[in-house]
Amino acid sequence: MKNITASRKRACITLAVSAALVVTAAGCGSSSSTAKSSTGSASLWMLQDPTNSVSQSAVDAYNTTGPGKVSMNVIATDGYKDKLRTAMGSSAMPGIFFNWGGGSLSDYVKAGKLVTLDSDLISHFLPSALQAGTVDGKLVGVPSRGTQPVFLFYNKKVFTDAGVTPPKTWTDLVSLVPVFKAKGITPFAVAGTATDSWTELMWIEYLVDRLAGPDLFSKIAAGDWNLWSDPAILKTAQMVKQLVDSGAFGSNFASVSYGAGGTSTLLDKGKAAMVLMGSWEYATQQAADATFAKSGLGYVPFPSVEGGKGNPADVVGNPTNYLSVTTSAPSQTAEAFLKTTYSDSYVAGLVAKGEVPVTTNAKAALAKAPDPTYAMFQYNLVANAPSFTQSWDQALGLTLGTPLLTVIQKLFNGQDTPEQFVSGVLAIKH
Repeated sequence: MKNITASRKRACITLAVSAALVVTAAGCGSSSSTAKSSTGSASLWMLQDPTNSVSQSAVDAYNTTGPGKVSMNVIATDGYKDKLRTAMGSSAMPGIFFNWGGGSLSDYVKAGKLVTLDSDLISHFLPSALQAGTVDGKLVGVPSRGTQPVFLFYNKKVFTDAGVTPPKTWTDLVSLVPVFKAKGITPFAVAGTATDSWTELMWIEYLVDRLAGPDLFSKIAAGDWNLWSDPAILKTAQMVKQLVDSGAFGSNFASVSYGAGGTSTLLDKGKAAMVLMGSWEYATQQAADATFAKSGLGYVPFPSVEGGKGNPADVVGNPTNYLSVTTSAPSQTAEAFLKTTYSDSYVAGLVAKGEVPVTTNAKAALAKAPDPTYAMFQYNLVANAPSFTQSWDQALGLTLGTPLLTVIQKLFNGQDTPEQFVSGVLAIKH
């Protein structure tokens, strides 16, 4: 899934550290260890983003009092992953680096490039936001930016005029389709162009979670690709087909793009009643029409699915972005710097930028958010989520995630039946 804010086991080196953060080479399988310098200079790679001013302030403050020094390098979005991959295989490996968690970390963990972060860090963050920073049960990524859950946005006036309320269950959702169609309004805006199929992925992710729970995809992402044959996958594809055939997404969504001029404009102008989107939709609407964003834009969690095994409080999306530590970083320097990611000043800085941090001390700071009500909605959604499944395309990485989006698009466009969808996804890895 697109990230608008921008984005296992070999070495057994026990690093000398103190207090809150103990870092060991990820995947350490024996008790042998070698000492390593605990202080010194560490390079920090960050992806280009407006919140980098918050990170720079943290670096500046750290460098006046912390052990060692941290130098921040801002890398352009285009080519970031390739540049990082090249650096990680050379002597120019950064000490600390920005990432999306999930699949983007797995290869580095397998190669023994990352260190495992001490469990004491866990108490400072919302549990569901740490899942994508954990590989093989080892914490290798600490949250560094805001959260981006996916949920339903709706046009309040369109709902009021139709005399209906936002859906709480799948039955509610399906029943709204003919209501809005009768008024000439597209029930759900969705972007179906070739580059925007990640918006269709959101429907698949939530339905699989609601039907089977988060463990099914978790096992798939861990390597059991044959689980795409699980009955919940086929059921999901059938439910999507039913929505498409009923006109829930309109008749020309294959030519609709995401954002201003596309799905966001359809919602803003009342030509669509709802859109399933990440929390960044608010910022998109605010940039286009601040009045609508503040007064006319509604939002609710994705509905429950009757008979499903999944918890309706589960969330999908981008839990957050992460900072990971490599084996090249001086341990005490890394230890002290990572503490800045949950400091009051860092959290306040993110909130001022419109972010919703996933730290346990963020709730009080959200009173000063640009829209406190919206910020608290997001925070509570994530804080109360038993599971926060990372966007599948991020969790699987480019090699598997990209062809998955292609197969999903064929399902939405009616090129593949639900059965062909299942076989098409299974064929990606065979």
